[in-house]
Amino acid sequence: MLTYAVKRIGLAVVILFTVMLAMYAMVFLVPGDPASLALGPRATPALKAELIARMGLDQPVQVQVWNFFANALQGNLGYDVWSKKPVLDQILEVFPNTLILGVVALGWALVLGVALGCLAVVWRGTLVDTALGILSVSMIAVPSFVIALYSLLVFAVWLNWLPAVGAGTPGDWGSQARAVILPAFAIGITWVGYLARLVRASMLEVMGANHIRTARAFGLSEARIVTRYALRLAIIPTVAILAVGFGAILSSAVFVETVFSRPGIGTLITSAVAKRNYPVVMGTTLFMTAFYLFVVTAADLIIARLDPRVRDVFRG
Repeated sequence: MLTYAVKRIGLAVVILFTVMLAMYAMVFLVPGDPASLALGPRATPALKAELIARMGLDQPVQVQVWNFFANALQGNLGYDVWSKKPVLDQILEVFPNTLILGVVALGWALVLGVALGCLAVVWRGTLVDTALGILSVSMIAVPSFVIALYSLLVFAVWLNWLPAVGAGTPGDWGSQARAVILPAFAIGITWVGYLARLVRASMLEVMGANHIRTARAFGLSEARIVTRYALRLAIIPTVAILAVGFGAILSSAVFVETVFSRPGIGTLITSAVAKRNYPVVMGTTLFMTAFYLFVVTAADLIIARLDPRVRDVFRG
């Protein structure tokens, strides 16, 4: 287990370093220098030189990469070009909003997706199963930003049931809860369909097990067999995919937060890109990559601890 953990953590570090190199490559591949893009065509050479020095772009590339990586290990992701505030402080200020949005979106998607998957198994081969299959595929096919736009139009503009923008009033839990409903709905609906299909497929495999046939022989109802006996085994692949799903949900939050003008990582990085604020862009990207790798690696280690076969596959 220790060897497996060291390999997985080492792989995460390699991926993180590769992402950092890719970020620097994209900075230098963009036509024109970052200072001219940020300051505009009327900027004086002195202002450009000052901004380049402030961003550390006057040093060799290998020195920039080393300094950024060394500072990141100490919790220093650089400073905002314009406000001169630490990038990490800005990230930590808005990250809880994105984290809450992701947890709520994944939570309601998991509950409804598992329920629909169980219902499809109970009514497998019937019209209900077919309808749920069509509904699940439809949910998967529709992009989250399209759902965000239409839900904003219907529930916030036409019906005026929920707020259209913002994250609610600070300190007012009711206001914050109402503000997270539409963004969480837009992000999670795709995963409702995906989890429903996954649960259905997993449960159909479990339904042929010996203990399921024994339960049927004792005359238990199909609904009780599905929810009490089959679901315990069928839910394992679903739990394994949740870490990847959580990372995908956080990625979708970038677009949804922009649509709903919700303060979070999405609006922070979008604003930084518009202002050519490269330290914020690179720091935010590195932070989110590190968080995603942490979640996925932790999930892999937990699964490997519970199922030794995973360690054997990785070793092979």
